[in-house]
This record gives sequence, C-alpha cells and structure tokens, in this order.
Amino acid sequence: MIGYGDRARTQCEVVRLFRETHPDLPPLNQGTISKIEAQYREMGHVRKVPSKRQAVVDDDTKLNLLLALEENPITPARQLARDKSYIISRVRKVWHNAGLDP
Repeated sequence: MIGYGDRARTQCEVVRLFRETHPDLPPLNQGTISKIEAQYREMGHVRKVPSKRQAVVDDDTKLNLLLALEENPITPARQLARDKSYIISRVRKVWHNAGLDP
C-alpha cells in the first residue's frame, strides 16, 4: 500500500488506509508496517520466512535419551538433561517426536 496506486504514502497513512479497507481484520500498527516494508526492500517479497534456528538431534542422542527413559521411566526431563549434559529442549523434542509425555 505504500507505493500502491497513484502515489507514495507514509506509514501512518498506510495504517489508516488498512483500517478503512479491512475493518474486519485486526488492526496493524506502524511498527508492523515498518517491518513489512523493510522485509520487502531487503528480500523483494513479504512471504513468511522460515526460522533459521532448528534444533538438530542426531540418532545417537535420540537413542541415548530413549534408552535412559526406558531404564527409568519416571526420570524428569530436566534431570535427564543435566545427567547426560544435553539441553533440556533437545530432551523434550526427542520425547515429543517419539510421542511421549515428559
């Protein structure tokens, strides 16, 4: 909407125009417009960019955690992470992917 149509608009004008055009949608604020504009200028699109941060868990880690759980099923995830020197989020991810509850 910034450069849409007949002229360029400020971010405040875009916020107002969006609210008028789409009253049924949640309102946008100027910060959101600024982020969208920056992404468009940098990448050339406004599609959602997938997160670069993915916890990688190798097969040995999965096997070790699941075997430890098999040996003692009431071990808390936090204690297992501390004992095996793993990050708690990895323990929870392995258990979640295996269909288990912590």
